[in-house]
Amino acid sequence: MSTAPHYDIDPETFWSDPYPDLARMRDEAPIAYVPQLGATLFTRRDDIFTCEKNVEVFSSDQPGGLMNVLMGQNMMRKDGEAHMSERKLYYPAVSVRAVRDVWKARFEEHANAILDALLPDGRAELVERYAMPLSAQSLKSMTGLVNMRFEDMDAWSQAMIDGISNYIGDPEVERRCHEATAGIDAAIDDMLPVVRNNPDRSLLSVMLEAGMAMESIRANVKLTISGGQNEPRDAIAGCIWALLTHPDQMALLQDGKVTWQQVFEEYCRWISPIGMSPRRVAKAYEFGGVQFDPEERIFFMFSSANRDESFFDGAENFDATRDTQKSIPFGAGPHFCAGAAASRTMVAEVALPVIFQRLPGLRLDPDDAVRVGSWAFRGPLNLPAVWSL
Repeated sequence: MSTAPHYDIDPETFWSDPYPDLARMRDEAPIAYVPQLGATLFTRRDDIFTCEKNVEVFSSDQPGGLMNVLMGQNMMRKDGEAHMSERKLYYPAVSVRAVRDVWKARFEEHANAILDALLPDGRAELVERYAMPLSAQSLKSMTGLVNMRFEDMDAWSQAMIDGISNYIGDPEVERRCHEATAGIDAAIDDMLPVVRNNPDRSLLSVMLEAGMAMESIRANVKLTISGGQNEPRDAIAGCIWALLTHPDQMALLQDGKVTWQQVFEEYCRWISPIGMSPRRVAKAYEFGGVQFDPEERIFFMFSSANRDESFFDGAENFDATRDTQKSIPFGAGPHFCAGAAASRTMVAEVALPVIFQRLPGLRLDPDDAVRVGSWAFRGPLNLPAVWSL
């Protein structure tokens, strides 16, 4: 057990809004053990930026961790050469070049098809009707699992996310996660002969052609679905929500004083879709006046780092003119999110400009309220909206 001071949370309150507790931890106990989560939380930006790169101590290799147990050991749960060798085989499917040359056009096709169907309705819940299907259809294309329903892509992603953050050990959550991983394995099995006979730029095809072990292919596809669905989904809905509730920022955008990319980067700082990343202490170590023992669980709280008052004035405010260079929404070091280019393009270059262009007078539905939740993977739970016909 580390010597970090203890900090108690109310789990329901923390799920609803973690930011007050995180602000207090940054101020009073920036490295604190939270017994309700069974982990020591790092909450200051510089501590996280430094320690996340120290993989010899704060290891991603977590043999008994929930992700390994439930989804298989993917590249995110490996360090050093084991991590880099798989990342090298994975990267060509999601590189900046692949996104530019292949995937952006697919994102645009999916976005416009969804909006063609939505436009005559005049109202919709945009998490369910736009952000979710756009993210899922795009991910079907990128993974190569085009045989899946987009509804299953979203449901299975959420089931895995719930499973790997199931630190209280809810058996029903674990059951749903197992059902999701079995469904993904079946979808992979169905598509293997297709991509073998007709190779393409999809993740499944690229990893298979590169000779990656089948066990690792399955684990890395599940990793991609677990993060690659819910994070863009939440960022798409979240950016729309942020603009519709901040008319001053919308005016800056319309006047050309800020860009869609700035909106996206600031939203990911303000409400980090990836709220934290877990690590295992690999050996005894001292940092920041805290002594760590082997096998302890660490959470690097990106959501807290991105509101660190030492780097961001008025950090609780959404301000697209802000310099976000010091934010770390996609992590830092060797485990920087491999899908960052795809996410930036899907959200900032496609999802946001297309919906505001296609749905005139887009605004929140005054008869319904937006709900935002979670701390590990945070975003709007619903987004009721109306537009002019």
